[in-house]
Parts: sequence; structure tokens; C-alpha cells
Amino acid sequence: MARAAAPPENRYKLLVEKIFRDCRKEHGKRATRFEFPRTAIEDAAAELGIVLPKNLGDVIYAIRYRIPMPDSVIETQPPGMEWIIEGAGRALYAFKLVRYNRVLPREDLVTIGVPDATPELIRLYAQDDEQALLAIVRYNRLIDTFLGLTTYSLQNHLRTTVRGVGQIEIDELYFGIDRHGSHYAIPVQAKAGNDQISVVQARQDIGWVEQRYPGMRCRAVSAQFMSDERVAMFELTVQDDTVRVVDERHYKLLPARALDRAAVITYR
Repeated sequence: MARAAAPPENRYKLLVEKIFRDCRKEHGKRATRFEFPRTAIEDAAAELGIVLPKNLGDVIYAIRYRIPMPDSVIETQPPGMEWIIEGAGRALYAFKLVRYNRVLPREDLVTIGVPDATPELIRLYAQDDEQALLAIVRYNRLIDTFLGLTTYSLQNHLRTTVRGVGQIEIDELYFGIDRHGSHYAIPVQAKAGNDQISVVQARQDIGWVEQRYPGMRCRAVSAQFMSDERVAMFELTVQDDTVRVVDERHYKLLPARALDRAAVITYR
């Protein structure tokens, strides 16, 4: 009997669980990386009797950003390691065992008040999603404030490719200049709601900059909505094949009259 009525989260977990099990059977339990084609999602759905989503990529997106891996996959992870799904080429993906790594806002970090420059019309119609977050970051020049650069947004939702990875999408691409005249490429990813900042996306964004602008310094930024209308900003880099946090700041947009003058002095 088809399991069409299963919630999307359960559907996606069942599909990924099936693909992982088949890959592991083929490559052996000691393998730490194995590739599978996009068509494997369709094959798994046909075998399990699951109705596929219209967008096959949503299965991979959900596992990367919204929901955890199936329990049966997590149970195979050695201590301190986790399975991720990364791009492996055109219409190709790969399960890869990497060091456990989560980019989450620190609860003990001070919140910095910033005068809110978001146009009222945007505030009126903005949703609590990634597009709204990108707009708020842009209108309030939070990239400039966070990195200490003068930056300009070139394009958002840039769809491009990375060698050995395949197609990727950069949420927004900025370019910046410092006081010495040096130029910077700044890929930005934004996460709202229950979505988590993705180390896979950060790695891909950095890889694209290195491929497209060799020699130019990349400063990869991630932004995430927090509670109480705060925005967490991270600068990420790749070190020892692991995505690491270079810097983190939390900002709260406030009317100018609501700024704490004493706190503004303390920020120094």
C-alpha cells in the first residue's frame, strides 16, 4: 500500500534511509563516503510506494537544513562524527562522514542594539522568512557593520555550479572594499524559522568564490533570525576540512529613541 499520506518529514526520512541502506550495502560498512545519483530518490520512492514531492531537491534540502537524519543513519555514526549529504557533481550527491559540527547562536553573547533603518513599507509586508532576513540585513547594512567593510549587494539567489559539487544557490552575493582598497567576495546565506545554518552550504559558497575569483579573499557570512527579533551573524571559514566560526555577533534593530546610550558607549 502506498504511503502517500505520510507527512513530508516522514516521507523524506524514509527515502533517505532507503538510499543510505542501499549505498552502504554496495560500498561496505567501513566506507566513509559514497555517491548516489538524483534518480536514486525516484527509485527509492517507487520501491517504497511513496508519492514524490514535485521538487526532488526538497528531499535533500530538508535533510540538510530542516530535519535530522533518520535514526537508523544516526546510529551508524562513530562518536564525534556525523553523516552529511553533499553535492558530488551534476545530478549527483554523496553521503559523507565528517566531524560533528553545528553552527548555532551562542546564548551567552551580548546583543548589540542597532538603529532600525528598515523602510516601514517593508516592515509591513515582510514575512518571517529568508527573503525578509536578507532584506533586513541589506537595508540596515549589517554586513558592513559586522565585517567592518563597505559592501554592495550584487545579486541574490545566484544559481551557479562548483566543480565536483554540481549546482548550488548562493542566497545573496556581496562585494566589499576595505580602507586599504582590498576587495572581498562575500557570499551570504540566510536561515529563518526552523532552518539551521548549513556547513555544507558554507563550504560550497567558499568553494565557488575560490573557483570564480581565485586570489580574492572570501568572507562567508551566515545570518539567522533568533528570538526577540534578534539577528545572529556569523563569519565562517574552512579549516582542516571543517567549517569553523571566525566571528559571531548578535544584533537587534531598534528605534533610535530606544537605544541604550550607556550601552552604546560600552560597545567600545
